[in-house]
Amino acid sequence: SKISIIPRGMGALGYTLQYPTEDRFLLSQSELLGNIDTLLGGRAAEEVIFQEISTGAGNDISRASDLVRRMITEFGMSERYRNITLPTTQSGIAGISGAREYSEKAQEYIDSETARIVNERYQIVKTNLEKNRKALEVVTARLLENEVINGTEFQALAKSEVIV
Repeated sequence: SKISIIPRGMGALGYTLQYPTEDRFLLSQSELLGNIDTLLGGRAAEEVIFQEISTGAGNDISRASDLVRRMITEFGMSERYRNITLPTTQSGIAGISGAREYSEKAQEYIDSETARIVNERYQIVKTNLEKNRKALEVVTARLLENEVINGTEFQALAKSEVIV
């Protein structure tokens, strides 16, 4: 893993890169939620530190929302649609712009459940950052100093200040 404040690509203000410890094709629901938490961390930290949000986390929010939507529609990880998928028909050029094969009522559920889960995970992340603001400040200071830290260094810095 690696965290950087060096912009990478157009519109990226920094990034968190997670290397898999092994080649994996399976992720548990808790691992997916952890990935969502990571994606929401920048926006939550921004709100904790500046009491305001910006457009900086737009891509991360989009990716978190897409991942939650996939949990519901592809992975059968919702209360109502547990163990079933809600497919889309691939059509158009190169399979782009798929049409859904489920009702408007199902779409409304997907939208509301996506918003609920993303907002719930955001509150969890924000609360953890508020509770552990000192760790956030220590990690931020190191990033401002070095621009990049690896996962081991992050863990050590965060652990030294984390309140459980």
